[in-house]
Amino acid sequence: MDEDSAPALFAGTAASSGPAGAYRVIARTYRPTRMSELIGQDMLVRTLANALASGRIAHAFLLCGIRGVGKTTTARIIARALNCTGPDGQGGPTPEPCGQCSSCRSIAADSSLDVIEMDAATRTGIDDIREIVDSVRYAPSASRYKIYIIDEVHMLSEKAFNGLLKTLEEPPPHAKFVFATTEVRKVPITVLSRCQRFDLKRVEPDVIEAHLARICAKEGVGAEPDALALIASAAEGSVRDSLSLLDQAMALAQGSIKAQSVQDMLGLGDRTRIIEIAQALLNGDARQALGLFGELYAAGADPVAVAQDLLEIAHRLSRLKTGVGMGTIGRPLSAELEARLAALADTGTIPVLARLWQMLLKGIEDIRTAPNAVAAAEMVLMRIACAADLPPPGELARLLRERQAGSPSPAAAAGRPASLRSPAVPDTVRGALQHQTAPLNIKLPGPPRGLAPAAGAPPTSRVVSGPRAAPPMQPTRSPNDESGRKASASAKELPRTFADLVDYLSEHGYRPLAAWLEQGAHPIRYEAGRSVEFRVTAAMPADIAGQLNDAITALFGQRWGVVVGQSEGEPTLAEQRERRRQARIEEIGREGRLKRLLDAYPGATVIDVRPVRVLAEEPSAELSAIKEARDA
Repeated sequence: MDEDSAPALFAGTAASSGPAGAYRVIARTYRPTRMSELIGQDMLVRTLANALASGRIAHAFLLCGIRGVGKTTTARIIARALNCTGPDGQGGPTPEPCGQCSSCRSIAADSSLDVIEMDAATRTGIDDIREIVDSVRYAPSASRYKIYIIDEVHMLSEKAFNGLLKTLEEPPPHAKFVFATTEVRKVPITVLSRCQRFDLKRVEPDVIEAHLARICAKEGVGAEPDALALIASAAEGSVRDSLSLLDQAMALAQGSIKAQSVQDMLGLGDRTRIIEIAQALLNGDARQALGLFGELYAAGADPVAVAQDLLEIAHRLSRLKTGVGMGTIGRPLSAELEARLAALADTGTIPVLARLWQMLLKGIEDIRTAPNAVAAAEMVLMRIACAADLPPPGELARLLRERQAGSPSPAAAAGRPASLRSPAVPDTVRGALQHQTAPLNIKLPGPPRGLAPAAGAPPTSRVVSGPRAAPPMQPTRSPNDESGRKASASAKELPRTFADLVDYLSEHGYRPLAAWLEQGAHPIRYEAGRSVEFRVTAAMPADIAGQLNDAITALFGQRWGVVVGQSEGEPTLAEQRERRRQARIEEIGREGRLKRLLDAYPGATVIDVRPVRVLAEEPSAELSAIKEARDA
């Protein structure tokens, strides 16, 4: 705002002291009184100025935008502009009110009978609107127009809106309405269609920074550019917020506003430390990340603010990686820090940075809801650092396809980054990946009563094979038959059950994912080609639904609805398999030959059931012990 060009009416308000030495906050002291003093709203100013100059003045205006961008201020400027008569009392509507006529003075003093301002947040009912409808028919007492300013108009009740519609559609020629709201979506469309709408945008940080610098110069307060940049960024496009923060910074400063004091005031971490934490996380160095976070916390940084700063860094790194530049979102950085970010962006990939963003986004929610924010922040950092060694989903799928097709050459494996060579798989998952059925092992406590063991037979243990399994079907086409492979792919059917889906994933390059689902997913609902819902155990990965969705899309070329539900669901596939195994053991135990054998050896127990083919290929520990005893 240009104080030197301010009208005489507001010359006395340029100082920070009001009547009797009462302090007046900067946001009120430097409140615009003309359209030319509005900052960051060029389209609004140009449209209203042209409308006033040409006489094409709407009967109702709707001003919408976030808090602190000038909605109420603009409404009052419109009221002054419409009713200003000039110093000589002969002027008409103008975008530059004189501030000297009786109308300008009464509006500024909030004593004009023809400018009625109502807060819809406190007066929401039909009775309040009925007062407006009853009074709008009367001509203004001393001004050109009777102007109704309704702030936070979206708070009006449905009946109040309906009561205003007719008057708003056909108001008297002497009445004008100016509405202001931060929630334009809550305003009925019937009201929107009767108003001339203006969307006040967020003010750019550099515009706010320049505005703050002018105010500091007029107040005689020195300020570092970095300090003003921090305030402008923290305001998030709101001029009023920036002025309130500047007021607080002036009270904190002693002669000059320092960047460090503003950082302490806002609870912001040092940007250099934030970038170092981001680098440690991308390198998988949890110890360094926790040490740097401890330094920031000891210096007064808020854990949520640190996580939000890291989120901002992840966004800027992603933009740099895609080649679109760093962008203007967030706090400005020095040239040195921008160079460090550019170098850091070269070390990461977009999938890794996207994973960092997602984990930080979830981490911020965890920090806010955790009983101990510091502990939650440290756990988030450790979780991200540990994930740095994991390959992204696309690379993992490629590695699994390579393993299924055949192990890569040693040279290729050696040239691959360490984080991509051998992704860790939990023991439970690794065990589930070994697709096998168990042999029928029977532990015998001793020779049967009344029976002598055969010559050469082991004294304490025997193995009896279960029913012979049918040999596996061999493919009728050669593995290199591409035409047959394509025909099979085009004619494939969707898995009919959840178990079929898990088997399909295991057979087509997603064995770790299939193992997770087999061990820890409780099926709830399954519709082939449409949706799948399951409950997960605590040990399951947090992004299991996303992994399954990506796999389904890659395999079938369509997106299903993958939902992690809360219902009890069925037992896991592993539990179901174990129950079937126990049922087979009980069923085999009731067969004649085996039953006689068990009766002959009291205390003998059927341990497992395994086809003869598998038994020959993968002998059990008991069978190995028998062979060793026999050889001895």
